[in-house]
Formats: sequence, C-alpha cells, structure tokens
Amino acid sequence: MLGFVFPGQGAQYVGMGEDLYRTRPVARRVFEEASDTLGYDMARLCFEGPAGELRRTERTQPALLTASVAALRVLEECGISPRVVAGLSLGEYSALVAAEALGFRDAVALVEKRGRYMQEAVPEGVGAMAAVLGLEAAEVEEICRRASARGVVEPANYNCPGQLVISGEVEAVRWCVDLAREAGAKRAVMLEVSAPFHCRLMRPAGVRLGVELEQLVLHEPRLPVVANVSAGLVRTPEQIRKALVAQVSSPVQWEQSVRCMVDEGCSRIVEVGPGKVLSGFVRRIAPEVETLQVEDNSSLNKLLDLVQEVC
Repeated sequence: MLGFVFPGQGAQYVGMGEDLYRTRPVARRVFEEASDTLGYDMARLCFEGPAGELRRTERTQPALLTASVAALRVLEECGISPRVVAGLSLGEYSALVAAEALGFRDAVALVEKRGRYMQEAVPEGVGAMAAVLGLEAAEVEEICRRASARGVVEPANYNCPGQLVISGEVEAVRWCVDLAREAGAKRAVMLEVSAPFHCRLMRPAGVRLGVELEQLVLHEPRLPVVANVSAGLVRTPEQIRKALVAQVSSPVQWEQSVRCMVDEGCSRIVEVGPGKVLSGFVRRIAPEVETLQVEDNSSLNKLLDLVQEVC
C-alpha cells in the first residue's frame, strides 16, 4: 500500500517546483492559484527568491505548500494516489489538501497567516531551537526538565530514533545543548530558525489560528490523515481543527506518525515535494518500508518506472 508524506519548513530552496511548473500545466495552475490568492507572484518567489525572502516564515509556509501540492497534482494526473497521508508540521496542511479535507486556496491563505502568527508570537531573539542526535528520547526529555530551571525548553520534533529537536527560550535551549553533549550526544547544535516552533511559547499563535480555522469550511477526509499531535488518524472537521491548533505549540510526533502509517498497511512511502529529509527519517523508523521522492520530472520518472505507470 502506498502512502504520501509532505515536508515541513526547512525543506524550501530557491528553484523548488520550477521543473514541474515549466513542463506540467497542472503544476503551473497550482502556482497560479497561489499567486491569485495571495496577491504576489508565487512562481517568482520560489524560482528566484531571493533566499532571504523565501526564508521569511510567512513566505516559506505558503511557498512550500504550493510546491508540494504542485507535485501532488502531477502525481494525481499520472494516476498515482495514496491510501494514507501525513505531513511534518506545515506538511500536515499539504496532507489535508491531498485528502480533500481542505481546499488549496483556503490552505495557502491560512498558512500565510499561520507563518505570520508564529513569527509574531515570540519577539525576535527570545526563542531558539536545537537538534540533538544520538540520545534516547527519554534522555532528552530529562535534560529538558533539568534545563527548564533557566526557562522554557521542550521537545519539539520526535523525528526518528536518535534524533530529536528541542525548542524554547534561548538560555534554556543553549543549556540543553551543553547538557546533551555532556550526556554523550553525537551532535547537539543550535538551529538557524526564526522562532521557537512547537513549544508552549507558540500558544498565542495557536489561539489566533483557531479563530481562522473556525471560519473555514473543512470536509471529512476522503482518505486517512495522520495528525502530528496524536500520531493517530483524524476523521472529522472538528478533529482536524483541534489538531491543527494544538500542533502549533505541541511536539511533532513524526516517528510515531510513520509507525501509524505502517500499521495502516503502508509498504511504500513517497515524499511529495521539496527535499529528501522525510525519506531519511522513514528509513530510520521503518527500514522495511520502500521510500521514494517526487519533486521534479527526474524523480517522477523514477517513480513511474517503478510502479509501471504511463503518464
């Protein structure tokens, strides 16, 4: 059984989506819809940047969503569709579009606001994030508890075995990095991010996002969607709303989300959109699962050859 996963913030790069845009009308239409909805040229932003503009959270989020959905539409046109979907953080919105629970125009407008709300929730310089590699999750959780004496610091992303991201106030996060190194972490490094995502400092952003979600029409997903917060399936509009609000300030349970997909019967998972980070995570979490990735014509053709589909 085939599953799709969609990347989150950090996967973006200047040039993403351009190959499909130039060669596939269905992908071009996605970029045009985004431009019409947001009032600026999404293709120019994604293909020309500049990189600093593309890194702005309120630009990154709709841009990455657009590039991911463009790849999704090409796959759908080729007759390739998933049986279950999930996305890491922002990628959950792409997954909901794939499941037809959320319309693309609504999604791209919503994630622009989401990015702005998340950026505005914490003053610049107050928050930070760090990656910790080579320790068990329980060890990192204990380190966060110790470091909380110096401020807010919490697990933010359970990416895969031996890789966890933490988030919170700068001093506490830095202390966690030092403690992790002392505990024998292979690597513990501060990340270049614009805000401390997926921790309690983001709760004001979740409140604002919730107001927006109440005004949107959501539908029951036509296929199973795995939510980041619970690593379980969301089946109703109300469950989706609650999950998206909670997701902003709660850790991403990516490892368990992938395990949920495997439990649902996935033996092959395709990363749809820019980058290959999620494919690497999947291989660490469930090495028995075959991983593929589609973001341009070259990677698309490899997939088509594998499944013996003709586009």
